[in-house]
Amino acid sequence: MIERGRYTVGLATRPEEIAEAQARHRCFPPPAGSDMRENGREIDPYDDRCDHVLLRAQGTGRLVGSFRLLLLEDGAEISKIYSAQFYDLSRLEAFAGPVAELSRFCIDPEVKDPDVLRLAWAALTQIVDERRVGLLFGCTSFAGNSPAPYRSAFGLLAQKSLAPAQWLPRRRAKETVDLAQCAGETDPKHGLPQLPPLLRSYLAMGGWMSDHAVIDRKLGTIHVFTGREIARIPAVRKRLLRAMALPGLAVLNGAQ
Repeated sequence: MIERGRYTVGLATRPEEIAEAQARHRCFPPPAGSDMRENGREIDPYDDRCDHVLLRAQGTGRLVGSFRLLLLEDGAEISKIYSAQFYDLSRLEAFAGPVAELSRFCIDPEVKDPDVLRLAWAALTQIVDERRVGLLFGCTSFAGNSPAPYRSAFGLLAQKSLAPAQWLPRRRAKETVDLAQCAGETDPKHGLPQLPPLLRSYLAMGGWMSDHAVIDRKLGTIHVFTGREIARIPAVRKRLLRAMALPGLAVLNGAQ
């Protein structure tokens, strides 16, 4: 465990800890009829291949945030990751060097302390640096299946943040929302507050998005594919991220 301020961060190793990490319903309530309404957990075949990271409040041990990370040697195996169920990521197969899929990134909505998000990114930064990850990516979710409340946000993304052509994901899912169709409804006053914290963090690094969002009926969310080449993160932002990183977080990578 690593301590910082009022919080600790560590790797889930016991079954009950991994079960906590699977309880994504605290951020995204499951839709009616979902299996998660019965057991409160999101479980899939990728869990065993991932590192699950937990953030807790000191003293009480309350879970305030979590995420999981799937590390690959390069882009060649990218078709076997979680996001590839929804997006055609064949263009990313050409990426040379280690890549990492970030998923189930959750901050307890009742916790308003920005230090939790900072601590999550400190952990991510340390892992990315130690594993020499060259590309970080994943699905970033909006709550609910209706795109209507997010049209301003989608319009902002379409105007400023689409992926470069060499990495742009193609469509695979049956239900999608074309972000370009929302470009005419762009209103920063409404769009920016609609962006999830994870997405705002990607954008601060100069991250890019798919040109469409996917409606996920099973999880009751709408998500966009989001990515960033680590080498292209602005130098000032890199310094800020590394300043937050904790030297002791080598334990998350299994280092001795």
